Amino acid sequence: MKKRWIALTTFAAALILVLAGCGNKNSESGSGKLADKQVLNLSADAPLDTIDIAKATGYGQTGNVFESLYRLGKNGKPIAGLASSSKVSKDGKTWTFKIRSNAKFSNGQKITAQDFVYSWQRTLNPDTKSQYAYLFSGIKNAEKINAGKLNPSKLGVSAPDKQTFVVHLDEPIAYFKVLMTYPLFSPVSKKVIDKYGSKYATNSEYMVYTGPFKMTGWKGTNDHWAFVKNNQYWDKKKVKLSRINYSVNENPSTILSLYQSKKLDMAQLSSTQIKNYRNNADYQTIPYSITRFLAFNFKSSDAKVRKAMNNKHIRQAISLAINRKQLVNKVIGDDSTLPKGFVPTDLAENPKTGEDFAKQAYLKGTVEYDGSRAKKLWNQGMKEIGEKKLTVSLMSTNENDDKNISEYFQVQLQNKLPGMKVDLVNIPSKVAYSRAAKGDFDIYVSGWGADFTDPISHLQILQSNSGYNYGKWQNSTYDKLVKNAQNQDANDKNKRWADMIKADQLVVKEAAIAPLYQTNYSFLVNPKVKGVIHNTAGTQWNYKTAYISK
Repeated sequence: MKKRWIALTTFAAALILVLAGCGNKNSESGSGKLADKQVLNLSADAPLDTIDIAKATGYGQTGNVFESLYRLGKNGKPIAGLASSSKVSKDGKTWTFKIRSNAKFSNGQKITAQDFVYSWQRTLNPDTKSQYAYLFSGIKNAEKINAGKLNPSKLGVSAPDKQTFVVHLDEPIAYFKVLMTYPLFSPVSKKVIDKYGSKYATNSEYMVYTGPFKMTGWKGTNDHWAFVKNNQYWDKKKVKLSRINYSVNENPSTILSLYQSKKLDMAQLSSTQIKNYRNNADYQTIPYSITRFLAFNFKSSDAKVRKAMNNKHIRQAISLAINRKQLVNKVIGDDSTLPKGFVPTDLAENPKTGEDFAKQAYLKGTVEYDGSRAKKLWNQGMKEIGEKKLTVSLMSTNENDDKNISEYFQVQLQNKLPGMKVDLVNIPSKVAYSRAAKGDFDIYVSGWGADFTDPISHLQILQSNSGYNYGKWQNSTYDKLVKNAQNQDANDKNKRWADMIKADQLVVKEAAIAPLYQTNYSFLVNPKVKGVIHNTAGTQWNYKTAYISK
């Protein structure tokens, strides 16, 4: 499961990134023949909140139990899923999928096109309160339905027959195919939901699954559960693992000890552990498309803080007062990298030149440490709001490195910005995410992990109407740029790219948020584990073809 969920919007960013690990039991010898029992043992850093895909706050591990029209393969490329074929109209606005004739839910019930229609309508129904409903933006009537202005039946999807699923878009969506790899778009069974009623998804037994595995042993609050091979899965012959065990372990020392005793086969290392294990044969650095950042609350309940957070010079001063290089090298101490903007590096390439998005969007002097300039901007901003002193609360989780990070910010900001006092609020992740969603913070150590390999996955969360825009930053120019990239310029790759570059640059110029670093996690990994597909965005861990070698 995920070892840090940043769903990050932490928003990741909130954490729902997965930790993967593996265990070896009874594998056969060198002929490549596999034993009947293939088991992985993984660690999770928090219990599961829900297994209802419409209500989830992240999807790091769920691509293994829920499958959509496609699934995510190597290098972020869509590969075969529940759709056996697809075609798109010349104008890019209509997609037609053929659902596999042998696609079934884990209870043996046949999966039909109507199950997709029902699932999507259910997620968009405002009564469901899906945090990820925004990913349906661009599908005909999706936004109006989610806003309660139209009945879900008006969604631009249909099932002309049991195997044909048709999707109508407002405008072409450049990333639509890769978006359809996301478990959020998996079908669900109305029959099962009607059968279990309020019990649905409260227990692993009150659920049916569409992926290569199904869940067992989850009771809603417990710290242990498992994925077992789904024998109703359409491509079950390629699934070699019989079981994936998950256990919640929050202490890095405990995780390391379990790995060393071969009770876990993958262990995420803390910054202090990395120093001792960097030269270990099992050591690996695994990249993620996650940007950690400071979120400023533009609607703070404290009038003085609200005034300060709405002052661009004060926000810029806070951002420039942070020595990110020192933060990564001395405080975090892992293989994380410095940001170039909001969108992470190695997420997407210019369709014309192949240049990395983050590199092209980079604006010198926006995300680097500059103590003297920070002080000047701070003094200018404080003068503009008529204040000489400012006390703000800095909220972060109390997990992993977040407490150390927030303590570093406290010292850095108080030393570099005259008259600033920082009160730390280090709380459990669930509490932090809840407070962030309610706007109950001044500054929040937040983050976002890309849902799919396109810059829009990051950029759309700072739109005025985004549920993950916890700081409530509003900028009409930004909203228009993102909307153009999603709609009117979607069929023009170069125009769309230019829209997104301008949007990313606007974020750092305005200091809408303060990018801190891009996450790379370090692990000890059992070398006997083969066939795992890891991606930096979306459902990061794909175990469909994983196996244990001798």
